[in-house]
Amino acid sequence: MTPVLTTPATALKVAIQGYPGAFHEIAARLYFGERDLEIVPAHTFDDLVQAVETEATDTALMAIENSLGGSLMYNYNLLYAGNFSIVGEVFLRIKQNLMTLPGQKVEDLTEVRSHPMAIAQCRAFFRNYPHIRLVETVDTALSAKEISDKQLAGVGALASTLAADMYDLEIIGAGIETNKLNYTRFLVLQKNDKDLQERKVNKISVSFGVAHAVGSLQKVLTVMAAYNMNMTKIQSTPIVGKPWEYRFFVDFQPGEHLDWRQSVEALRPLTHDLQVLGAYEKGALFEY
Repeated sequence: MTPVLTTPATALKVAIQGYPGAFHEIAARLYFGERDLEIVPAHTFDDLVQAVETEATDTALMAIENSLGGSLMYNYNLLYAGNFSIVGEVFLRIKQNLMTLPGQKVEDLTEVRSHPMAIAQCRAFFRNYPHIRLVETVDTALSAKEISDKQLAGVGALASTLAADMYDLEIIGAGIETNKLNYTRFLVLQKNDKDLQERKVNKISVSFGVAHAVGSLQKVLTVMAAYNMNMTKIQSTPIVGKPWEYRFFVDFQPGEHLDWRQSVEALRPLTHDLQVLGAYEKGALFEY
């Protein structure tokens, strides 16, 4: 996999939503491989986007969809409004682990903390432990860190194995997510897409609107089929101020014998406000 940035000798500053040990950090380290990284935590996705747009960091990783929970709708709006480009992607198998201070058992717990999505992915496990209260927090890794920092006995967290290692917690329930086919797709974001000519491109992300008329979207899909575009994702979001009208976000792989720019231009006459959000290499899937 070709890294997004290849020239600086210093550590690459990467913004992640969450805190050290979060799944965003794991995805970043897998994507960039041997690169020396400086992980920059962002409390919210808005903070993450601001770090990219102001070039406080070189790049950022942002979750965009989960195979169980679906699309992160708010993040699609950030993509549309943002002053940056998608320059890569990575898919990560998400394994939720129950961790505590050393020496505790599940029966000892009165509370388990984590991000709402992590809790949702593990509810079947906790049906066997109705005495445990599930508490939603802003981040998986931060939940683990607070248990370690405050030495909270009787409290568990759902987080990654990296978080358990970083905060000296013991995993008492490994991989307790209900569905094991649990993957999150992360986008790699960058303010100035300087290396487009050097990067392999076989996946395109665009957004557009269509006329509020019968068959408008169908015409776009027909052209995509005619140009042999393999659509891998379509998502709609409401257009603010235009009730019942929608903006579409589409990911596609262009035909082998056609420049991707020609594919995009073929869609322009049938759409309005067409934006290329990114042109990049299809991401790898990692188990961790």
